[in-house]
Amino acid sequence: MRSSNPVFSRQGAFTRDTGYAGFGPSQSAGPHAPQSPPPGGPYAGGPYAAAPQAGGPYANNPYDQQPLSAEQLQQMYGAPAAGPLDTGRMTMDDVVARTAMTLLTLVAGGALAWFAVPAGAFGIPMVAALAAFAVAMVVSFRRTVSPALVLAYAALEGVFLGAISKALDVYFSGIAVQAVLGTAAVFAGMLVAYRSGRIRVTARYQRIGLAVAMGFVLLLVVNVVAALFGADLGLRSGPVGILVGVLGICLGAFFLSLDFHEIEQGVRGGAPEREAWRAAFGLTLSLVWIYLEMLRLIAILRGDD
Repeated sequence: MRSSNPVFSRQGAFTRDTGYAGFGPSQSAGPHAPQSPPPGGPYAGGPYAAAPQAGGPYANNPYDQQPLSAEQLQQMYGAPAAGPLDTGRMTMDDVVARTAMTLLTLVAGGALAWFAVPAGAFGIPMVAALAAFAVAMVVSFRRTVSPALVLAYAALEGVFLGAISKALDVYFSGIAVQAVLGTAAVFAGMLVAYRSGRIRVTARYQRIGLAVAMGFVLLLVVNVVAALFGADLGLRSGPVGILVGVLGICLGAFFLSLDFHEIEQGVRGGAPEREAWRAAFGLTLSLVWIYLEMLRLIAILRGDD
């Protein structure tokens, strides 16, 4: 499973050759189309697909041939209770647990930078940002996910976000708390909208959203290049800056919806348990995007007051 964020991921999700049902790309609907399991379920044609024996699966149970003795009954009574079946597949609980660990690591890195990095010192956060980007690229393009790399990305990104938030807090007191609350509100709203069916991730939905995202990223790159030559495109202030900030937050919400969809498909398709780390990585990328755009929008709004 890969994150849906187009900045860091390749085409398709759950397209690794794992042999699980629903992991391969569709032959007709494109790489981003939701996958449906083969007829008969993921184990159709497998060793368990044979017709059951006459009389049911327990027709040959030796206990059906003769009554149980007192010793056999005592052994059955003293046997340990059956525990949960460990299938080795990703569950929603796995995704929640891994995402919590990743976000806690990010918060720890942010807290370290907040208290250790002086406000306005951009050397450390920029190095952390570049290192986080490099680690994110490695995680995205590896065939197998590495929990250590996911947590390393979270820690480095946390250092960057903590230092940037502290620098902005000097001019806009409380902006970090406002951005965190705004990010949490977007996440909760998108989760409710997705779970309720108000947002449906279709092939057309993905094509339009990804096209807008690529245009948005290109606009940001042009703005950075223009800034290097002393030009100002007005994307960081005024009505245009507000519009761009709102669009960036909407794109972050779009990435979240893709992440929710891919996680749901992975759980249904029987993704390996280790892929929960990739799901946590994708969610963290989307939340970091939203948080940064929220910081920028709040700074613009408070700067115009």
